[in-house]
Amino acid sequence: MQFSIVFKTIGVLLMLFSLTQLPPILVDLIYAEQQYLDFLIALLLTLGSGLLLWLKFKNTKEKFRIREGILVVVSFWFVLSLFATIPFLLSDALQMSFSDAFFESMSGLSTTGATVISGLDDLPKAILYYRQQLQWLGGMGIIVLALAILPMLGVSGVELYHAESSGISKDRLTPKLTQTAKVLWLIYIGFTLACALGYYLVGMSVFDAIGHSYATVAIGGFSTHDASIGYFDSVAVESVAVVFMFLAGINFSLHFFVWRQNHINHYYHDSEFKTYVIFLSFLTVMVSLYLINMGQYQSIFEAFRYGIFQSVSMATTTGFASTNFSMWVFMLPVLLIFSSFVGACAGSTGGGIKVVRVLLMFKLAAKEIKKFIHPNAQINIKLNKRSVAENTLVSVWGFFSLYVIAFIFIMVALMFTGLDQVSSFSATVASINNLGPALGEVAANYSSVSDSAKWILSFSMLLGRLEILTLMALLHKAFWRF
Repeated sequence: MQFSIVFKTIGVLLMLFSLTQLPPILVDLIYAEQQYLDFLIALLLTLGSGLLLWLKFKNTKEKFRIREGILVVVSFWFVLSLFATIPFLLSDALQMSFSDAFFESMSGLSTTGATVISGLDDLPKAILYYRQQLQWLGGMGIIVLALAILPMLGVSGVELYHAESSGISKDRLTPKLTQTAKVLWLIYIGFTLACALGYYLVGMSVFDAIGHSYATVAIGGFSTHDASIGYFDSVAVESVAVVFMFLAGINFSLHFFVWRQNHINHYYHDSEFKTYVIFLSFLTVMVSLYLINMGQYQSIFEAFRYGIFQSVSMATTTGFASTNFSMWVFMLPVLLIFSSFVGACAGSTGGGIKVVRVLLMFKLAAKEIKKFIHPNAQINIKLNKRSVAENTLVSVWGFFSLYVIAFIFIMVALMFTGLDQVSSFSATVASINNLGPALGEVAANYSSVSDSAKWILSFSMLLGRLEILTLMALLHKAFWRF
């Protein structure tokens, strides 16, 4: 293991991350709430730490291998969350413990959206903006952003890209990796600007529009209000949110191809996209009709309004709330929690197992049934009219196996901390799928759980953000063999 290149890269990335403390400082100067010193200290500590690491190892000439890439990505998400706690710890308005601060920063950067903070409406604007910005940075992955800059600093990013993009879809949209990173971020920024404009035009303030556009496009779910999107009680606001949650849940490679060729046929021809639309449509209709049938709301319009919003929010793992869905009748809260298992598309900012993996598992199940009926039949599994390679199918089942094993261990560990079964199960779902909202004791927020439970959930969030394999690789003895 070439630790020198790992430390050098983390130093560079920390220096880059320190610059993200500047926007909250600007926000505080605009609103004059005297919070800028906390962010200035955070900037200097992060920049100084990164600079010391870089200076120590700047003459390193080693090149990245996949092991170094994996170690950098996992280490950096942990270190990043560690340094992101500084403004939370320094803020007099929050007075958070270290466990709470780390949980909040990990939740933001992993785009989970679980929070330990209450009274959001009364917090300083700089703190509120900072929380939203953490999600936006985590959405596309600050690693991907760094890929556009690292080569200029003498650091190769190929293995970093593979380690960060551990999902089933790792499309290289352009021949050069730095161009790919820039293209992804241009699309990401474009969606963010369009979403912010949409929110502003339907009545949000400039501050709320920007903050919620960050969380929407990142599929994060943090809000600047305790009541989340429900604070605005606006059909127009909810409609904008639904549109951009849906778009952010689509593979960004598809967005790129549609934009480059100026034709929407790429959406229609993609098997994962069609499954994504069918899944969301079925869930929305089912939830809305059940709300009507059980008389949860007085009008059909209200039932469809809340049914559509919460279905899209939960299924894409955004986690916004327009109403307290945990109080809905019978099985609906559990159904919505379960929908996050499927999640959004691969290559999107969403969490969950991913639509394409679920689709392939269904196709594999159908193949086994056909093989049972016709033992000698040769059956190919196809995706987008192309046969899927056997190693891809094996990797899907490998991922699912690790996912189930990790899920069980995390849920049992939470029960050992004192959480009841419903709270433990839903909190595990909410963290490993990067969803946020849960049921039971953690329906409102996570402030009531023990510190040990918060650390377990923080690990679960990181596990979900890196899609299991990247983090699990560190736990295998073969990884550390020299």
